[in-house]
Formats: sequence, C-alpha cells, structure tokens
Amino acid sequence: MTAAPAPSALIIAEGAGAATMLVPGEAVRLLAVDLPLPTRARRIEALPFAVEEMIADPLDAVHLALGTELAPRRFLVGVVRHAQMLAWIEEAAAAGHPNAAFVPDALALPRPDAGEWAVELGDTRAVVRSGDGTGFAIPAPLLRPAWEAAGRPAIRNYGVALPEDMGALPAELGELSLARRIAEPALDLRQGAYARRRAAALPGWGRRLFWVGAIGLTAHVGIAAADTAMLRSIADRREDDTRMLVASAAPGVPTGTDDLAGTVADLLPEPKRYSAFLPLLSRVSTVLAPMNGQVAVRSIGFQGSALVIDLDAFAPGMAGRINGALTDARVSGTVTTLPDGGLRLTARGA
Repeated sequence: MTAAPAPSALIIAEGAGAATMLVPGEAVRLLAVDLPLPTRARRIEALPFAVEEMIADPLDAVHLALGTELAPRRFLVGVVRHAQMLAWIEEAAAAGHPNAAFVPDALALPRPDAGEWAVELGDTRAVVRSGDGTGFAIPAPLLRPAWEAAGRPAIRNYGVALPEDMGALPAELGELSLARRIAEPALDLRQGAYARRRAAALPGWGRRLFWVGAIGLTAHVGIAAADTAMLRSIADRREDDTRMLVASAAPGVPTGTDDLAGTVADLLPEPKRYSAFLPLLSRVSTVLAPMNGQVAVRSIGFQGSALVIDLDAFAPGMAGRINGALTDARVSGTVTTLPDGGLRLTARGA
C-alpha cells in the first residue's frame, strides 16, 4: 500500500484498484437527510429541496452527493463547494490518480452506537464520527467545547488520550488497513458532474447486453401502454380509500375538494427542525483554525439559531481579523468586544 500526503488530503492506493482520497471533513458537510422515496434517482432529484434549508450556501454553489442509508428512509448526504471539488480533482490528477474516489475522512472511523461519538484526536485537529452516521472535523482546541455543547456524548477514542473527565473509552481499529476500511465507503463524493470516468467503449458482451436491453425496452413500451388503464383504475380506487380514511380520522376536514393531496399534507405533522449547531460550529472552527494560538475558546453556546463563542484574544486587532475571515468564508457572523477585553463571536445560519 502507498499513501501520498497532500496539502489537504491523503491518497490511499492499494493493489490494482482505484485509489481513494480522504478529504478533510472541515470542507464537507455531512448530513442525515430524510428521503422517503422509492428509488435512488428520485432521491437525487429531491435532494436539493431536502437540504436547501440546512445549508447557508446557494444551491448552485455546492455539489450534493448521496450516500448510504443510515436508517429507514434516512440517507447520508455530503455537501461541498464546487470550487473545492475542482481543486481536489486537480490534486488527485497531479498525484497520478485522476479516478480516485473522494471520501470524507470522518467516514474512515467506525460508526459508533446511537448517541455516541467516535473520536480521533491529533496534534492540530479532531475528527469525529457521530452515532447517526454523519461526522465532522474541527481544530483540536474546539473538541471539548463541542463535546460539552452536544450534551457530553459517550466517546470511543481512536486517537491520543483524552482528559479523564471526558470518560472516553479506548477503542482499537484492529488489523484492518485504512484502505480496506474505506473500500466500501458510506459516501463517495465523485458523483454527478464529478463522477469517475468509465471506459469509453463497451466490450463485445456489453454491446450484446445493450441490444438485448433495447429489445426488452421496446417490449416494455407495449406492456406499459396496456398497464396505463389498469393504473388509472387503481389510482381512482385508492383516492376513494384515502377520502374515507381522512373522513374517519378527521371528521371536520372536507374531503370533496379537488386538492385531496393538499388536504392530506395539511394533516401531517411538521417535520422536526434541523439542528444547525454542529454544521455551524464546523464552519466557524474552520475560520478560526489559522488563528490557533492567537485566540482561546472560553465557552460555546447555541441560543436559538445563533452560535455564540466567547474567546480570549492574545494578539491586537483580532476582532477585525475574525470579522474579515467570517466575511471571506461567507459565514453570517459578527465579533464584539466584551467588557473584560474578551471577544464574543455570534454566528447564524448553517
């Protein structure tokens, strides 16, 4: 196995198979998204609408990638800016692996049980995988405040020793190599416009399968036409059944309207509000990372939709520097000076 380090990623190549590039979690939002749709194609179509309120970036500025099913009808989704994807593709090509898969490094950690964190703490950063299947990476000094703000989840520790009061349970990755652990990743960002290249020409058996498929498709067109009338009849019967169900469950709701689907939708409970705490903390921590040693975190809190971080500053002009960095990163936030000379960073959105 060979591992070629890069400024922002690690390329893993083993044997004759395609390489995998572990990309830093600071640049990727990992979300658990409810997509109760029957096929992958339908889920991909619905993905922009499902995540629009979860992210701060405009949809046309980001690449969305659909991963594995985390729970019934809930899927792992990766969000990364197009500019970052292009930079990684260039980086992989320069390293001789243009078709490398792109896997967020948090997914190289085993998924812990629900309500737990798997943590790998290094010298400068901490990589975390959550029990819900998502994950993130933050500067090492922010691990403890993030852990406290998340309700002190149980930790399975795969890195350097953590403070005793964090109650981390030591864990082992075993003898399985990193390449084997990510051989079937929960998410590969190389999808859609960034999909890995395939062979241009089909082999002989592939062409035969294509023609067989085309013949089968022609036959299915005829079958589909015959099925249309039957489907209409089934749909009519199901609409009648739905009207009866609504009438029995909510007697006061009118069922004779043309917009039966809208009537049913109004009866459904509101979806749970998405918590932006960890994604917002991840973005802010990325802004603060270059200032490590010049600021120290006092406390982290989440009030409504606002992330509030109190900081000690060890260099002059830090409020202006942080405000400028927030603007450059397109994070909606401000920094104010506290009466004792400390700084308060308030950020909103995700």
